Amino acid sequence: MNIEHIAIWTIDLEKMKSFYCRFFGATANQKYVNIKTGFESYFLSFTKGARLEIMHSPTVVDIPKDILLQTKGLVHFAIAVGSIEKVNELTETLVNEGFTIIGKPRTTGDGYYESVVLDPENNRIEITV
Repeated sequence: MNIEHIAIWTIDLEKMKSFYCRFFGATANQKYVNIKTGFESYFLSFTKGARLEIMHSPTVVDIPKDILLQTKGLVHFAIAVGSIEKVNELTETLVNEGFTIIGKPRTTGDGYYESVVLDPENNRIEITV
């Protein structure tokens, strides 16, 4: 068994698609639109592994969250970029582009080399080797 995809509700579907395609090399499928409900989505594919579905609906509520507060439920997902150098480079690029880094590149206690960035809608992404 494997994880096929993870889904994220989003307020700005196109902005989120651009972020993941530009910085993480994702490829988007053709946008799905349900005219009756207003639901729209893209499946974003990466070189390997699970896909990311980003979804928008006019009924989704935008509730601000405290990005430092840990709550139950999905906390983050990780995207492997292949090397320590790439983790560092991508993290620096994201900082220079104005994105929030909540975990600077480091080796964790369990041996991962990672940084933690927030996407445009404050979802946590671990950038790993």
